[in-house]
Amino acid sequence: MFRTLKKFFDFCDRENRSKLYLALVLGIFKAMFSMLRIPAAGVVLQGILENNMTMKNVWISLSIMGVSVLGQVLVGLKTTMLQCEGGYNTCSAKRVEIAEHLRYLPMGYFNANSLGQITNITTNTMEQLADVATLVVMMTTQGIVTTAVIFLCFLFFDWRIALILLFGILVFSFFNTMMQKATIPVAPRKARADESLVSAVIEYVQGIAEVKNYNLTDKSAKKLEAAITEKQASDTKMEYTVIPFMCLQGITTKLTGVLITIAAVCFYLNGSLSLLYAILLVISSFMVYESLDLMGGFSALIRNVDIIVEQVNKVLSLPPMDIEGKDMKPESMDIELKNVSFAYENKKIIDDISVKIPENTTTAIVGPSGGGKTTLANLMARFWDADEGEVLLGGRNVREYSFDSLMRNFSFVFQRVYLFEDTIANNIRFGEPDASMERVVDAAKKARCHDFIMSLPDGYETRIGEGGASLSGGEKQRISIARAILKDAPVIILDEATANVDPENEAELSKAVEELTRDKTIFMIAHRLKTVRKADQILVIENGRIAQQGTHDSLMREDGIYRRFVSERQEAVSWKIA
Repeated sequence: MFRTLKKFFDFCDRENRSKLYLALVLGIFKAMFSMLRIPAAGVVLQGILENNMTMKNVWISLSIMGVSVLGQVLVGLKTTMLQCEGGYNTCSAKRVEIAEHLRYLPMGYFNANSLGQITNITTNTMEQLADVATLVVMMTTQGIVTTAVIFLCFLFFDWRIALILLFGILVFSFFNTMMQKATIPVAPRKARADESLVSAVIEYVQGIAEVKNYNLTDKSAKKLEAAITEKQASDTKMEYTVIPFMCLQGITTKLTGVLITIAAVCFYLNGSLSLLYAILLVISSFMVYESLDLMGGFSALIRNVDIIVEQVNKVLSLPPMDIEGKDMKPESMDIELKNVSFAYENKKIIDDISVKIPENTTTAIVGPSGGGKTTLANLMARFWDADEGEVLLGGRNVREYSFDSLMRNFSFVFQRVYLFEDTIANNIRFGEPDASMERVVDAAKKARCHDFIMSLPDGYETRIGEGGASLSGGEKQRISIARAILKDAPVIILDEATANVDPENEAELSKAVEELTRDKTIFMIAHRLKTVRKADQILVIENGRIAQQGTHDSLMREDGIYRRFVSERQEAVSWKIA
């Protein structure tokens, strides 16, 4: 238990750890104010036993009791505020830290780890940290502190009674330790169930269209039901594991109180303890129930605190890419790859590619699916680091740049556009949050999306659904282009940006792309012939290698993949229904 408590406090940053430590110190004062109930009762009892009860005794007792109650309320209020601030601030700080850490992880991490796992850690796990973990830690530690204060008070009254209390505490601690050990194999199962449930829900909701389309409702629902059932089973298993030990802890506290009562009576009868002290010790024994039972109830969840801290630390300990480069501006926008190779999960995707993309030129890349086209674009922007060779921007290895200074030079328009659940204006501002509204509108006009934005209920302040669900594919694509225009980066990477656009939007989208790419260094992955043939150079990628390289005209004179690619596209365009 103490190892977990230390791990939790080490997990918190210095400022919030100080708040939690202060809350513990105040917990000592709260326990002392609580113990004032004993002398308050003692004043009354002494008057009764000595047959000398006066209003003075009553007022003294009430005054002490008032100080006790007022002190507990005020200190308890401050303690609770510190606990809340420490817990929620830690949660907030760790969420930001995780988000920042995820920015600099290789993209391979996100391919290898499900969306559910990341979502579970950043939402469910962190929420448990703020709500449950902090409360468990603070209530457990305060239970220990209060019990220690009561023990010291018992030493003041009678050391023999204090030994009985110490024995009860040791037995209680034994059962508590056994409970902690019993939860070791159960807690990870509960954590996995939490994660699996989040993954199953996300998969079910995001894939609902395919589920309905292919009539997979029963199969998909069964997977979700299985995750829910496992969550129920793991929670139930956890409860069944801790309940027997909690019962033993409760029995221990009650029996300890009984033994203290019996001992106090016996010591009074043999004359070694005054009647006043005997009665006060009997009353105090019930206070032991309160502190130990409180500690025992919350300590049943202490293993979950350990799991929560481990899950967050596991993400934060993932090695990021080396981002400690210099914050600098490239001398030119020439991009060059020298003998670049890259493998993912032992499968070579890029195999010894060398190519130069001069500044203010357009390079198109074509080839069979799975040949490595998107991976090559990701290596240029350093979403991944090359295993061999080097990627240069302006004659410098991209690793020499700090990640942020490198990203300032790139804008991306992907085939699958993601828009955030926010206003359209803020989605366009995403690359430059401080941009004025005039610049946002200007970028939207250049991207040919101003007219349809103004037709929406709230114009640029219209809130769109998560992922841009309330917009068509062409509308989302043009907003994505407006975002890139506003950023005004000198290098543009287009990843099949117009591949799935309907004919109604194609003309407007083509104009938007032309506006975006004017006087830029362009690297495009495309399947449409009319966008490819205008490129200054064309790379044909097959099996991770450059199979052909040249202009449209020069490649058409060669018998190879590109000429077959063009012929297939021309046949597809001329195909008609008879």
